[in-house]
Amino acid sequence: MTYSALWFSQLQFFGSLSFMLVFFAMELGLSWLLLFYRIRAMSGPHSVWVSAYRFWVRVFALAFILSFASSLPVLIQLGSIWPNLIVKIGEVSGPIFTVGMLSAFVFKSCFLGAMLFGYRSMPAWLHSLAVLLVAVGNTFTAACFVALVSWMHVPTGATLNEGLYEVEQWEQVLLNPAFAWYFAQFVCASLIAASCFVVGVTAAKALGRPCDESERRVFRLGLWVMILAVVGLAVAVVGNGLMVAEHQPYKAAATAGYWISNEAPRFLWFAIPFGTELKNLFALGWTGGEVWLSRDAEGQLIGLDQSAGMLPPVALVFYAFRLAALLGLVLLGSAIYSLWKSSSQHYDAAALPLGWRRYLSWQACGGWLLLIAGLAYQLFGALPYVVYGTTTISEVFANNAFNHVLAGLLAYVVVYTFCLAGFFLLIRYITRHGVVPVARRRGRA
Repeated sequence: MTYSALWFSQLQFFGSLSFMLVFFAMELGLSWLLLFYRIRAMSGPHSVWVSAYRFWVRVFALAFILSFASSLPVLIQLGSIWPNLIVKIGEVSGPIFTVGMLSAFVFKSCFLGAMLFGYRSMPAWLHSLAVLLVAVGNTFTAACFVALVSWMHVPTGATLNEGLYEVEQWEQVLLNPAFAWYFAQFVCASLIAASCFVVGVTAAKALGRPCDESERRVFRLGLWVMILAVVGLAVAVVGNGLMVAEHQPYKAAATAGYWISNEAPRFLWFAIPFGTELKNLFALGWTGGEVWLSRDAEGQLIGLDQSAGMLPPVALVFYAFRLAALLGLVLLGSAIYSLWKSSSQHYDAAALPLGWRRYLSWQACGGWLLLIAGLAYQLFGALPYVVYGTTTISEVFANNAFNHVLAGLLAYVVVYTFCLAGFFLLIRYITRHGVVPVARRRGRA
């Protein structure tokens, strides 16, 4: 095994996982927004929310297709890159994967078709129920995925016996100390990604014409959802930080840029971590931050110098956390400013300054960047462990040749680039030309 092959394998898997999670987050966030649109549209066939639902359900369908298609490479890479992982944690991951996949197929197979194509042929209450069940199904699938990842980072309820994990208490496995905070962060990030995209696309429409009443309502709702979701995410991040300080000492120290144990810590806004010398070349912050660091049995603060060579990539973890925090603040500020600026014009995005509308249209993917930065922080912060404290990532690596790993990485980059290009071209088309019915006969959405 070479470290280059290992790192490129991690990069390949992280890229595939990021692509899948971005569109799954869009699917999850949009499903709850569509439920709101659909319930409001029950007031009558000429409600302004009808056109909102008809437009955004198309975007939801595109996100669903890409999230489902991109989940296959992730499953393939789990077996081809990390084959020993499934063997080691099979007793834990097998039932969770089964329940998650079963819920996805049951909810989506039974209700997705009704949601997409049954708007006119079903009673309003029944169609709204189908939309609700799709949203619930997406949320439950996300909960299964989060339960497995959170257990890998805080492995409670199972013990390692002869190289294999054996479940002792399923309640502790599923409701581990990290689950609630990971799940809250993912749900909030999904709502941010969806609402940010809604606001951005509406602003892009407003570049060429005034918004109609439906678009104004959607724009205002998207801004409010973004504000509330960012606030909820901040609360979840605080809870996650306290959990990390208790259960993941070196991830906590890497996040804080804290090298030498029991030194007076500083709350750093910016620094240049230098792992070779166990110090920061430059640091900007103020004194404090003990609450975010772990302590040993004697109550002494734990720094990265105690890691015995099992360091996470400190600079990556340090910067990923701050990038996610910065993106959250930017999205919150832009949402508050847009809401305030458009309130006097009945929330017409076209009333905003031209430069700001262009900025909002480019910010449509800001929620995606926030999600990817948060994912990088959570996953790379646990390294070199894949199951924290017991199993390292090198133990489950398939020892693939470097040239094979590099070729696979480049192939996935090409495929994902084409998928993204196709997604944005379709969004651009329906933004310019409006909703085109998928079928002419009665009974279609």
